[in-house]
Amino acid sequence: MTDHPEKSLAMVLRGARQALQAEQRPLPEPGAGQVRLRVRACAVCRTDLHLQDGDLPMARWPVVPGHEIVGTVEALGAGVQALRLGQRVGVPWLGGCCGRCRYCLAGQENLCDAPEFTGCTRDGGFATHVVANASFCVPLDHLALDDATAAPLLCAGLIGWRSLRMAGDDARVLGLYGFGAAAHLIAQVAIAQGRRVYAFTRAGDTAAQQHALALGCAWAGDSGQTPPEPLDAAILFAPVGALVPLALKAVRKGGRVVCGGIHMSDIPAFPYALLWEERQILSVANLTRADAREFFAALQTLPPLQVHTRTYPLQAADQAMDDLRHGRFQGAAVLVPGQPG
Repeated sequence: MTDHPEKSLAMVLRGARQALQAEQRPLPEPGAGQVRLRVRACAVCRTDLHLQDGDLPMARWPVVPGHEIVGTVEALGAGVQALRLGQRVGVPWLGGCCGRCRYCLAGQENLCDAPEFTGCTRDGGFATHVVANASFCVPLDHLALDDATAAPLLCAGLIGWRSLRMAGDDARVLGLYGFGAAAHLIAQVAIAQGRRVYAFTRAGDTAAQQHALALGCAWAGDSGQTPPEPLDAAILFAPVGALVPLALKAVRKGGRVVCGGIHMSDIPAFPYALLWEERQILSVANLTRADAREFFAALQTLPPLQVHTRTYPLQAADQAMDDLRHGRFQGAAVLVPGQPG
């Protein structure tokens, strides 16, 4: 086995509404069915902000955040045969499931009654090393993207993909509310599929609107504006409940509004007339391993994605989260262990 350092560096949240703390830890050892990865890159997700803000009641404290991980397999636990040492893999949000509840047995592991969530109920990728369940790792052997560019695909890409599927294959006119990490990726996929995409941003965010147009969106405007034509479906990536009635107003009869976030502020009261005529509101809960297989297989048939990232050294994780919180960049923030500060 290759020699490894005796310690791992981890950025730890010890509780809600606290800053990350750097900790030197013993190198984690994988148990049966697990692997240890050397983290090459880990993207920062808005869910990490919800974790820090105390919005996720299932969180385990203390915990190392981060669930958009790209790493190389450094050690194999007992019984692991599907992965090999040195292999590049990804680790997404869903890090484990019970395999026994009615949802797991029905192929809905994303709704498992006893799930494990990477960077929330088990330590994640804001670290130099992470232990993951081997069966929930995503092989990235054939992905023609570098580590930092690939990292946002493990959540922003996957949740965007599941949201797009739930919007429906017949949703040819699609609205995306909140044009950040997920939207800028899935907009490209939708456009490559021949859909017309309209991007909605917070009022006055001309940088995000120009970003959307540069990626091929047909129109970009403020979230309160009426799009040029009724939408077949809308996907909400911004965790703002007030967008739900706005999106319902923008979709046609029989249209869908898909809420893509794990947490959202309260949805205000709205007239039943906005929901009537068989409009639907749907939520996306987590993801499945099948989603990952489908998404990465689909990428092999589509034009290369433009993944916009801003990289940070691991020790600057707090700065990356603060920059995400305040919208100081377009695309996704990515922590790269070993990057100079």
